[in-house]
Amino acid sequence: MTTDGSAESADHLTGLRAEVRQLRQAIASHIVVDQAIGVVIVLGRLTPDQGWDVLKEVSQHTNTKLRDIAGQVVGWANGRPLPDRTRGALDSALERTA
Repeated sequence: MTTDGSAESADHLTGLRAEVRQLRQAIASHIVVDQAIGVVIVLGRLTPDQGWDVLKEVSQHTNTKLRDIAGQVVGWANGRPLPDRTRGALDSALERTA
């Protein structure tokens, strides 16, 4: 360590930058998950809690991260194809929830 603390300051700054990056990623993931819940709510005529449960179930049954499932669902709502495995898990989860 230097006597002026510049090494400590640089380490602290590096840590803060990493934290900001992680927070930005978390916010972006949260937004996509909320949008996907909205899609599922409309699709299945569900409550927000049920929509959340459906997304979690699809994530677990496909062994795919929730934020990735959410991205697929939002993409599908915007005209992109939904992977067959995700579509099957989503259909099954909606049937069990309805």
